[in-house]
Amino acid sequence: MSEGAAAAARRLPDGDLPGLLEALVDTPVLVMGDVMLDRFIEGRVERISPEGPIPVLRIERETASLGGAGNVLRNLASLGLTPRFLTAVGTDAAGRDVQRLTGEILGGGARLLVDPTIQTTIKERFLSGGHQLMRADREADQLAKPAIVQMLMELAEGQLGEVKALLLSDYGKGMLRHAALPQLIAAARAAGLQVVIDPKGRDYGLYRGASFVTPNRRELQEATGLPVGEPEEVVAACRRIIAEHDIEAVLATLSEQGMMLVRRDAEAMHLPAEAREVFDVSGAGDTVLASFGAALAAGASPEAAAQLANVAASVVVGKRGTAVAYPAEILRAAQAQRLHGAELKILDARTAAQEAGDWRRAGLTVGFTNGCFDLLHPGHIHLIEQARSACDRLIVGLNSDASVKRLKGEGRPIQEEAARAAVLASLSGVERVVVFAEDTPLELIRTLRPDVLVKGSDYALEEVVGRDLVESWGGRVVLAELKEGHSTSATIRKLAG
Repeated sequence: MSEGAAAAARRLPDGDLPGLLEALVDTPVLVMGDVMLDRFIEGRVERISPEGPIPVLRIERETASLGGAGNVLRNLASLGLTPRFLTAVGTDAAGRDVQRLTGEILGGGARLLVDPTIQTTIKERFLSGGHQLMRADREADQLAKPAIVQMLMELAEGQLGEVKALLLSDYGKGMLRHAALPQLIAAARAAGLQVVIDPKGRDYGLYRGASFVTPNRRELQEATGLPVGEPEEVVAACRRIIAEHDIEAVLATLSEQGMMLVRRDAEAMHLPAEAREVFDVSGAGDTVLASFGAALAAGASPEAAAQLANVAASVVVGKRGTAVAYPAEILRAAQAQRLHGAELKILDARTAAQEAGDWRRAGLTVGFTNGCFDLLHPGHIHLIEQARSACDRLIVGLNSDASVKRLKGEGRPIQEEAARAAVLASLSGVERVVVFAEDTPLELIRTLRPDVLVKGSDYALEEVVGRDLVESWGGRVVLAELKEGHSTSATIRKLAG
């Protein structure tokens, strides 16, 4: 980021989320800490093992992604920053996978330190229907050699003049467990950088002098020995950390209770949880560290940075696995809170398909129906209610203005597509609205891959567009009962007469 852009970011008002997200682009940030490999093994459970009362998972797919400090790196990249990464891996296959995945994010071969004495941590999650059955961790008790960690500290100190913030991700695996860490923190603060740490363990003396730490409720209790059940108890525990370890502020993450920002000599700020649906909390702390630190690096106030982190966390817990939050998703989630979700239900086909995939992986059925919905009447409502009752999440395809004109003739539609979409999105039973330009929803159905396709009973089953597709991937077609005496065309004729 240029000096002018950085200055502009510092002048951003706290409520200017689009401006803040724009200011993040190309901001250089250094992340250092414990990296791991997250593996997700997905399949179906269709029977119980005859060898014991345990489910048999029929494996269908395996994926791998960066975890720990690597997930912080992924989140920084998704927000458009220019991250740098310092860590060490073993000489094992998992270490090579981490090198490869890191290189893909940074746009070149990763140059991570290699310590042959350590085992690269692997966390394997076994899932069925979007639910975790078990997690298996592979890690050794042996921490990285002190010489390797000292080298990391020296490399980090050498880059402090080239970045806007230092983010430290401590998972207790050894990359930050070194007496030189407070010296690195002091050097970063002397260089004018914000130092933000996702902590681990009880000894916060290692983090002395940091700008911010981001413990969750359990970590906060372990570090202070104080109760943290009530908001005032959380604030008291945060203030103890600030006083005892000369830390500027604490951003405590409190799951369903949101976050608490406690600064030295300032009133505490509580941010209620933004998430409407929680599918998986894996890696949410990494997203908080990345988004909070990124905003501070771009010149945002701690309050604005905490607000960004709160919304970003609400995005990732609505996804499966160690996920990331993209700027468009953050804007949509923030706007949904202000507008109660109506307008923000209106999506493009690609984004809607991604969300539909997340819902299916969470074990939810996705339904689809479509129409012109020109003048919404009780017949339309009756159709949508039946469609919603046939699935867990309903997506409605809406003909564009041009396609309505082709189908209905001149003078139609009465309402333009933006108005029709807004009215549909205001219905509680409609989860998403997608406008399509074709005369039929065939391509949209192909993109969304719904489990349930709903049409009115004025169609014969063989006449339903997309039936063959839906049935080909195991879905079904539902013919909904029509409510007699309601028609947009009849209403228009009555008004004209």
